[in-house]
Amino acid sequence: MDSMPEVQLELEWPDGQCSTLYSPSTVILNYFKTGDSMSVTELESLGTKALRQASERVRERFGFSCTRTDEQEAQLREWVARYDPKAIVRVMNQLP
Repeated sequence: MDSMPEVQLELEWPDGQCSTLYSPSTVILNYFKTGDSMSVTELESLGTKALRQASERVRERFGFSCTRTDEQEAQLREWVARYDPKAIVRVMNQLP
């Protein structure tokens, strides 16, 4: 069976901590690029859209959605809840 082109983005939070956001599809690169800076609120909004679109791409290709994107969306919501909505998050790089 073919695999999807996975993408992992390293995020740097306002306090300097880093997290890795996983997507099963390169569609996330339509929303985030290395070097982007955005508010926590914008990251949550764009991240949710990107992860849902990525899951839909998996569904189109394999006939089922990607449960890992649901887990990543929940994780993203946990991360953003820790910070001021206006604080800035940076996309550090795309991991192999």
